[in-house]
Amino acid sequence: MKPIEKPAFIAAIIGPIQSVLGWSIAGALWVGYDPVRQTVSDLAANESPVQLIMSSFFVLGGVLTLIAAIYAKTFAMPGRIALFLAAICTFGLTIFPTPLIGYSFWHRVFAIASFVLSAGWHLFAMRTRKDAPWILKPPAAIIGTAFQTALALWFLSSWTDPNTTNVGVWERVVAVSQALYVSVVVIAIYVGQKKNNIR
Repeated sequence: MKPIEKPAFIAAIIGPIQSVLGWSIAGALWVGYDPVRQTVSDLAANESPVQLIMSSFFVLGGVLTLIAAIYAKTFAMPGRIALFLAAICTFGLTIFPTPLIGYSFWHRVFAIASFVLSAGWHLFAMRTRKDAPWILKPPAAIIGTAFQTALALWFLSSWTDPNTTNVGVWERVVAVSQALYVSVVVIAIYVGQKKNNIR
């Protein structure tokens, strides 16, 4: 079985950190921005004074996901393709920003696709071989995917409800969870491989 290569391991470490740093820095620089009521996408809106900063972090996140898709070779190919498509969707939602009032159809399409792919990639990356890492085997893949899908659906239902007053909180919970999800799987496999090589 092919290994997780070092670029994927490095991307897995940086991923969750840059995700939180992005909206934290951009939000702190926008006086009056409300992270409870407003989405991360609002930080990258055309009317946002910190659009360039937040958009740069979106692009960085997409690049890191691409790196994971290319170098996490232990994953089954459908899972790597799902991550690749999730990265493309991240670029798409950056290219088509949401307005502060109303919404962008294409931004919403790319954002929803990104959340769904980021929730379900593990199921497609699953391995049934005896020598597969435990975290890629069906029990872990199914449980992890079910949990991430439930979180993503909860957020999407809140996001599309105009009466929701805490959509920003839910989006951050899901975004951190999904970034950590990829990182935990990649790092667990990488560390396991290194231990086996030492032995």
